[in-house]
Amino acid sequence: MTDAVVIDPYSEIERMRAEIEALRLRAELAEAAADHDVLTNVLNRRGFIAAMKSAMAFSQRHGTPAVLLYLDLDGFKSVNDTLGHAAGDAALVHIANLLADNLRESDAVGRLGGDEFGLLMLNAGLNGGRDKASRLAEALAAETFTWNGRTATLGGSFGVRAFNGHSDPEVWLAEADAAMRVRKRRR
Repeated sequence: MTDAVVIDPYSEIERMRAEIEALRLRAELAEAAADHDVLTNVLNRRGFIAAMKSAMAFSQRHGTPAVLLYLDLDGFKSVNDTLGHAAGDAALVHIANLLADNLRESDAVGRLGGDEFGLLMLNAGLNGGRDKASRLAEALAAETFTWNGRTATLGGSFGVRAFNGHSDPEVWLAEADAAMRVRKRRR
């Protein structure tokens, strides 16, 4: 006669629950990583578009204003060229942190690609967006970025567009991008 192994069903259920919870947490982390920029830890383009869709639906449903700011850094190529790409990466992190620190928790910041960022503000209209863009431009100009004892000035051009019933986030983003380009040309 062989000795039979007795498995306590309650212990096995608890072990399986713990395993399921660990898998759920890993899935949440993977999903969050898919929506965040690995360098700056703000939303990536995918995550920012998802935030825009959510804000658009909320604004449409509740008649709440929203505004989109599109930031393109001015002269960023010179940071990479003069201080190196590691400095450029550090500057992008610095800018992402500055943007996030100057927005409300309910707002969203995303790195849309390269040296372009998007900022999404709920419960704010065009004037509020323009005011925020002006204050952020001043904050960027006032900040001196230092890398290995060398400094660089960081600045940017903002385009601002209020939500006006857009059904496609890419169209709204393109409008803010176009407004930024007009502003950049004027400078």
